[in-house]
Amino acid sequence: MKAATWNVNSIRARLPNLLDWLDQARPDVVMLQETKTVDEAFPRLEIEDRGYNVAVHGQKSYNGVAILSKDPLEDVEAGLAGDDDDAQARYLEATVGPVRFASIYLPNGNPIGTDRFSYKLGWMERLIDRARALLELEMPVVLAGDYNVVPGDEDVHDPAAWADDALCQPESRSRFRQILNLGYTDAFRVFDDTPHRYSFWDYQGGAWHKDHGVRIDHLLVSPWATDRLLGAGIDTAPRGRPKASDHTPVWLEIDA
Repeated sequence: MKAATWNVNSIRARLPNLLDWLDQARPDVVMLQETKTVDEAFPRLEIEDRGYNVAVHGQKSYNGVAILSKDPLEDVEAGLAGDDDDAQARYLEATVGPVRFASIYLPNGNPIGTDRFSYKLGWMERLIDRARALLELEMPVVLAGDYNVVPGDEDVHDPAAWADDALCQPESRSRFRQILNLGYTDAFRVFDDTPHRYSFWDYQGGAWHKDHGVRIDHLLVSPWATDRLLGAGIDTAPRGRPKASDHTPVWLEIDA
């Protein structure tokens, strides 16, 4: 089974690129983030024509997550528990075969010192609780998405320039590590320990052409999934296309 995560930065704007990538990469399961549309406006028919089942959790103009799967999606759950007042569409779970997948769009948190950063940290605490609960299932789990966290200085082109960004704060990194300390594994780093490999390049300042990026899109896998990993990587090709998202897909292969 090949699974991937991709922040598409508006599903309507990137639909041609997404469809082309589905045809070329042929993933079995895809977690999308920042779809930026309500459920009713999601381009379900175009994606279903490619042979995918679709689950969406959308929001007008902002956020939004989705899971696409060649096989049926079961036990779909939208929203991250722990705050009944949180209406932002940032979390979606579903089971495909023997694997439980989550599509995650973690808050950016900028600027630090504001309610936005506090919301980010609180959201991460809720994610830690959910990650812990999912381990009790004793099944392969893949927590996939745009975490808006740079795990270490080796994951950013210029650590000093990003030192004051919410993505690189000690509090953000500490909570990311807490998920790993539960027993989850960063699938990409199992197969590639090369520093300065990125999944996001800003539209400003020629970042893509200069390779001034950050690695913030992650596939964290439970022990039962880690044992089945066959490969993982970053597909940079979509970032170089016209009208590209500022993120690119990150993928893994698992013996399901």
